[in-house]
Amino acid sequence: MSVPEQQHTGARGRLYGVGLGPGDPALMTVRAVQVIGEADVVAYHSARHGRSIARSIAAGYIRADHIEEALVYPVTTETTDHPGGYRGALDEFYTEAAARLAVHLDAGRTVAVLAEGDPLFYGSYQHMHKRLADRYDTEVIPGVTSVSAAAARLGTPLVEAEEVLTILPGTLPEEELTARLAATDSAVVMKLGRTFPAVRRAFEASGRLPEARYVERATMAGERTGDLADTDPDSVPYFAVAVLPSRIDAPRPEREPGSGEVVVVGTGPAGPLWLTPETRGALAAADDVVGYTTYLDRVPVRAGQRRHGSDNKVEAERAEFALDLARRGHRVAVVSGGDPGVFAMATAVLEAAAQDTGSDVPVRVLPGVTAANAAAARAGAPLGHDYATISLSDRLKPWEVIAGRLRAAATADLVMALYNPGSRSRTWQVGKARDLLLEHRSPDTPVVLGRDVGGPSESVRTVRLADLDPMDVDMRTILIVGSSQTRWVRRGDGSQIVWTPRRYPEEETPQGPVG
Repeated sequence: MSVPEQQHTGARGRLYGVGLGPGDPALMTVRAVQVIGEADVVAYHSARHGRSIARSIAAGYIRADHIEEALVYPVTTETTDHPGGYRGALDEFYTEAAARLAVHLDAGRTVAVLAEGDPLFYGSYQHMHKRLADRYDTEVIPGVTSVSAAAARLGTPLVEAEEVLTILPGTLPEEELTARLAATDSAVVMKLGRTFPAVRRAFEASGRLPEARYVERATMAGERTGDLADTDPDSVPYFAVAVLPSRIDAPRPEREPGSGEVVVVGTGPAGPLWLTPETRGALAAADDVVGYTTYLDRVPVRAGQRRHGSDNKVEAERAEFALDLARRGHRVAVVSGGDPGVFAMATAVLEAAAQDTGSDVPVRVLPGVTAANAAAARAGAPLGHDYATISLSDRLKPWEVIAGRLRAAATADLVMALYNPGSRSRTWQVGKARDLLLEHRSPDTPVVLGRDVGGPSESVRTVRLADLDPMDVDMRTILIVGSSQTRWVRRGDGSQIVWTPRRYPEEETPQGPVG
């Protein structure tokens, strides 16, 4: 049905969100050109100066008999005297703009709202869409985004294989940008202009500045590309992006002997959900990844990255190997489960680095979620007050020392997180510890058994201290033994929660399961 027939029959008009691509009119799609040509009304957003980039892209297809609706923003910065602030001023503007377009649609006119890039990708059109699409027949015409245009102009892959692309607005807080840049493989940061200084600092703080590229007005007049580090902040317009291209096959910098470093990272108790952004970034940036094979398997395989797995009982050798790689100029990530400073690899690496042969190698330790924290969170908050962390393994210290520390913690009425409670070769320590603690704690004291927390066979349950069975405990289990104040409650839905109050009362209170 032609547009005049629609108007004649009184039918409602159709709304189009038309993606125009990144700026070059030659990159408009055939469908976009067709829709503009058939529309009665062409609408476009602009700043108060009246110039519209969207209109300039589509200018060759706008006819003299088109009805033009210029949707002029009342504000372009967050400075406004509107009673609702910047967001209130924009919401009012979008509502009024949608009402203007609705008049045309109600009159049976077809309305094409022009949008740079893609209409639903950080585009102004989306605000019209949300206010009108539920009332009018609507079609969105996708367009080439500035992200794709920037990658094409740089002539380098943006993402490959299993890499993750993160797209960020430069208006995010600087610390948030830093964390996300550190954690991702590839990235594009949009909306630069006045945000550029903070964005550049975020790239530098995340260690990604040497990789970062800069693209300004891709495919448009005045296009400029270069390294982000060399870009003059005073020259950056809003229509510019910062790009972290694919790392796959990207040349790794040549490093001189002595220019390497060792970063000891904690992967948390299980898989990638427990990694911090800083740890993700360190693992991605490493030339070599070193660790106990079980923990190394948690780290994604990356092209060009060397992996060195070994047995769990060669911590000192592993540390020396990592330091030797770093002396030769390699960036090395040493992987630990949980937190590397809690019964893990940080101590071994630092001990080796403290020797004369390793004193010249920079060593950093990045924290991770501990097994105790993970199990406690699953159970509730049993570590809510003072607690002690003790390993039951007598491989590196005598049992007499362990027993003395258990008695001391029990006498002090501390909650205890007991690591390494048992293994195939150590089967009696849990029973000995239970019996010793029963000399100081009520039989009803809650004990949380957290096994493989965060993993596929996760199991978290709570038992009375008197009922703790050593056969239920293995090397993948951590025990949290409550204090005299720890509470254990069965709720109406059948679930159980365990917590230790932050306030320590003067008088003792009951501690067994209630409810």
